[in-house]
Amino acid sequence: MKVLGIESSCDETAAAIVNDKKEILGECVLTQLEHKIYGGVVPEIAARSHLEHMDEILEETFKKSGLSPCDIDAVAAASGPGLIGGVVIGVMAAKALALALNKPFIAVNHLEGHALAARLTSDVEYPYLLLLVSGGHCQILIVKGVGNFERLGTTIDDAAGEAFDKVAKMLNLGYPGGPIIEKMAALGDENRFVLPRPLQNSGDCNLSFSGLKTAVRKIIESYSPDNNIEHAILRKKDAADICASFQLAVTESLIHKLQKAIVIFKTKYPHGKDLVVSGGVAANTYLRDRLKFLAETEGLSFSAPPIRFCTDNGVMIAWAGMERALKGLYDDLNFKPRPRWPLDANAPKAAGAGGVKA
Repeated sequence: MKVLGIESSCDETAAAIVNDKKEILGECVLTQLEHKIYGGVVPEIAARSHLEHMDEILEETFKKSGLSPCDIDAVAAASGPGLIGGVVIGVMAAKALALALNKPFIAVNHLEGHALAARLTSDVEYPYLLLLVSGGHCQILIVKGVGNFERLGTTIDDAAGEAFDKVAKMLNLGYPGGPIIEKMAALGDENRFVLPRPLQNSGDCNLSFSGLKTAVRKIIESYSPDNNIEHAILRKKDAADICASFQLAVTESLIHKLQKAIVIFKTKYPHGKDLVVSGGVAANTYLRDRLKFLAETEGLSFSAPPIRFCTDNGVMIAWAGMERALKGLYDDLNFKPRPRWPLDANAPKAAGAGGVKA
């Protein structure tokens, strides 16, 4: 079986084709660089770019795969959550192909794409414990199966990736913030600045990064003669130390809550053996190394998608579509794209329900 996946939920226009042997037959990703001057993604510009480039991305994907559109067995699209303008474009492209080719359409929860990506590239079995950490989402979940998630914790305010972007913006480092802060942090002293670890004593697995972000802002403001962040004058060493201290605080906050989640996971599923991290922030090698050590300490196997599959891509959507297709979980062409779509509400439908059948 071969599934085409389309991703357009934020600022990547992407497509890929995978088969049921876990082979990536073709893929293409276009990252929208025009948002850098704004310090963040502008939804209208993103949607326009998806519309302008979708056809060429699909054409290039088929070209790389050596396949024609008639050779695929189903078409999947990230159908939410995300910036609704971009989501609509990807969904409409997928529906048009499904209708024209008389193939099934699969509406994929974008977060499920991240959640299942490690199963394409690693030997990860259900159930497993997942840290899904990206620019817009931060959740700790037990992944029990396709469309079957139990959320143990989530951020009550900012996502970790959002905090990285905002701290980078405060330091005038550019966008996106994650890779820049990681690079700067490698040059800094992570113990120089004492930053909070929010919700450490909450007793649950929820996370918070707003207060941490505010604490960083106050440190930067202290380098200004009038306590105005725009007038702050920092040496490169100061900025590097702030980045390192911030990265440490985020990592330790995540690890502290994961330790609680591991206890719950092991109690409910003694046979569960995998800790997985996914999402854009999972590309951070410092975080990956610390999570790998945590997993080893707790007697779990650690898995993460290859770094290039951590950020939004068509491969993860195609694979999530494949997992759903193998269970006959198709969708009607009247499926409405969703700007919000909680992952733990992504319950599987009856096998073979809806959709255009080949």
